[in-house]
Amino acid sequence: MKTRKLGSQGLEVSALGLGLMTMSHGYGTAADRDEAESIATIHRAIEIGCVFFDTAEVYGPCTNEALLGKALKQLKGARDRVVVATKFGFNVTNCVTSPGVNSKPARIREAVEGSLKRLQTDHIDMLYQHRVDPNVPIEDVVGTMADLVRAGKVRYLGLSEAGEKTIRRAHAVHPISALQSEYSLWERNLEPQIIPLLRELGIGLVPFSPLGRGFLTGTAKRAEDLPEGDFRRQNDPRYRGENFDANMRAASAVHELAAKKGVKSGQLALAWLLHKGNDIVPIPGTKRRAYLEENVAAAEVSLSTDEIAALDAALAPERISGSRYVPALHAMVDR
Repeated sequence: MKTRKLGSQGLEVSALGLGLMTMSHGYGTAADRDEAESIATIHRAIEIGCVFFDTAEVYGPCTNEALLGKALKQLKGARDRVVVATKFGFNVTNCVTSPGVNSKPARIREAVEGSLKRLQTDHIDMLYQHRVDPNVPIEDVVGTMADLVRAGKVRYLGLSEAGEKTIRRAHAVHPISALQSEYSLWERNLEPQIIPLLRELGIGLVPFSPLGRGFLTGTAKRAEDLPEGDFRRQNDPRYRGENFDANMRAASAVHELAAKKGVKSGQLALAWLLHKGNDIVPIPGTKRRAYLEENVAAAEVSLSTDEIAALDAALAPERISGSRYVPALHAMVDR
């Protein structure tokens, strides 16, 4: 797979990464998870050149990082071939979560030590603040992260779901290599202000949920048809009632164009992202080898200018019904 650069500090990653969250957390139920298949998926990703892995302390919590560490340990030389990204920033104590965020310097250092142990490595390639903590100045947060870079425990720094002011202030303390935020045909909130700012500062973009949480692949189900513990059932208004119906109609444009081109809907959605700039590296999540291979093949899908414009119009923000989070989670987004 071709590579792309995130930021201007030297970080080079595969053009598509692999989000690991659903292997341990968030979607479906514990019964849906299969450690052996998850590890096989990670190994297969390395074999085909998809070597940018995204995890976080809060996924599980802790178990997702441990899963990645175990997978890399099993494959000789794997750690030297991959880029490992993880995140801190939620309230996690002894791998138990409590409500809210916490980016106090002591908590950051504690989180990183735990991550290093679970990942079975001596350094983290990309360390993100998972959510902005309004109670801790970003200068103190990034200053602590920069200390970890100087100590050799972290290589590059990132932010997640940060707003314009926070990004500028953070970047003034230590170069930020990437912003991780939701961005896709399905969710375009970054386009007016955030993406221009990232390009002004030379910061890469790592979109999570690049497949629209299932709407862009055609696999979305109504909230009431999802398992009780599924994140989307509880926290995503777009899956509910009339919102769901309107959103399925909007997503039909993706499915129709994909059918005409002879590709999968998800591949088309990922190709759209890849065509939006060489500084964009999506991290579609999956826990199955078949879907991994399908996603990676999106890097070979070409889109014409007219096709991109048609998709832009068909899934313009005003065509999507409902907010992407319930109010409590929206309050944690720094914009």
